[in-house]
Amino acid sequence: MSLYGKYALGILFTFVLLIAVMLYAFPLVYFITGVKEFKSANLFYTRIALWTVLALVFLYNFLMEKDAFLLWKEKKYPALFYIRAVIFLYLICAFGGAFLNLLIQIFAQENISRKLLQLALLFRNNYWLIISFCLTAGVVEELLMRGYIQPRIEKIYNSSYSGVFISAALFGILHSTYGTIGQVVVPFFIGTVFALFYKKYLNIKILIISHCIYDFVSMMIMNFTDIKHLSAF
Repeated sequence: MSLYGKYALGILFTFVLLIAVMLYAFPLVYFITGVKEFKSANLFYTRIALWTVLALVFLYNFLMEKDAFLLWKEKKYPALFYIRAVIFLYLICAFGGAFLNLLIQIFAQENISRKLLQLALLFRNNYWLIISFCLTAGVVEELLMRGYIQPRIEKIYNSSYSGVFISAALFGILHSTYGTIGQVVVPFFIGTVFALFYKKYLNIKILIISHCIYDFVSMMIMNFTDIKHLSAF
């Protein structure tokens, strides 16, 4: 198998594993633990499943591709650049996501995601769970979606745009398990912003930090928001 064939298989392998975790992690945890409730311990176990996916992709890369996990060499920047970049990415994603959500509410008038509502209740004042959730999403999703998948798609199709938009589309699809249009459109938008940034500045660490902060701020707002007002949020 050619190296590009291995890249394609690795992308498929990664996406299938992530979809499997999103769809079946909770049923599997319920089966193993015997606790068929949406509890913090069960949610924590699903985060372990995501870290396991990252480990398996690293193993595939090491054994099959025998290439660098991050195909694009990391660029170093001064500390001030990190601060400015994180603030910029947060503001773009926060305001852009809020605008998209507003449009969806106006034209689609969809209800709040049932899964998001369950998470909001589970995260209520559970700060360790919030931190573990944000760290897992930031590290695992950025290393896999931007660090691993994006440059390999670009290599296969020899197109920067394909790497940006296909990786963003896959990122949006992964969030479709939340069951709403907004939970696909907004992640697609954020995935596009992050992918464009990664293509231009070649620094995955900034994306990891930005992703963690974006999720953390969002969850803290949810934590201090009355449940009945979450649809507006």
